[in-house]
Amino acid sequence: MKYISREVTSNQSGVHEKIAEIIDKNRRFVYKKPIQNHNKLAFESAFRIIQECEYSPILDSCCGTGHSTVWLANQFPERVVIGIDQSEVRLHKQHELPANAYLLRTNCEDFWRLCSEANIVFYRHFILYPNPWPKSEHIKRRWHGHPVFTYLPQLSESIEVRSNWSIYIDEFALAWKLLTGKKGVTEEYKTQQYVTRFEEKYSKSGQALFRFFTEK
Repeated sequence: MKYISREVTSNQSGVHEKIAEIIDKNRRFVYKKPIQNHNKLAFESAFRIIQECEYSPILDSCCGTGHSTVWLANQFPERVVIGIDQSEVRLHKQHELPANAYLLRTNCEDFWRLCSEANIVFYRHFILYPNPWPKSEHIKRRWHGHPVFTYLPQLSESIEVRSNWSIYIDEFALAWKLLTGKKGVTEEYKTQQYVTRFEEKYSKSGQALFRFFTEK
């Protein structure tokens, strides 16, 4: 099968000049957007699942069709893996799940806040190939430019973000260091064990893959 996927194009040539300003502003203000009821219900389902866990669970944010959730559940059979995505259509494309995998329809903004308020700490947190929002003026739509980014260090000390756009990873790494004072690892990587469909598509199209991760 031939894979053709366009590389990310942007009017940015490097890390956005306002990253530090955005992080400083977001860390000083509490994000108060009302939490939607269906997201509360999804969190309550997750909370019940987590209460039954013998070991701290893994969170797979922006999981899309849940392909990555299944992969992670198979890699960590002793841990529950919770995949979340805001699209019910995407989630319904995954028909079979391992016993330790769960998919929930909820947006990250609300779910992350609810987890933080409940003092839930995940063993690992994955954000794999999120929407890059490559236009410079959309910086605040990227997770590291969004006010909810400030909640991420509370959810897990071990986070991994992957993208086919190096600038996204560089920005996320800088934002994480500015927020936490801790430096993670950024690298270009190659793999034949594709965790997501996007990863497979980008790799087989000849695109470079990048990731940022922290270690406990």
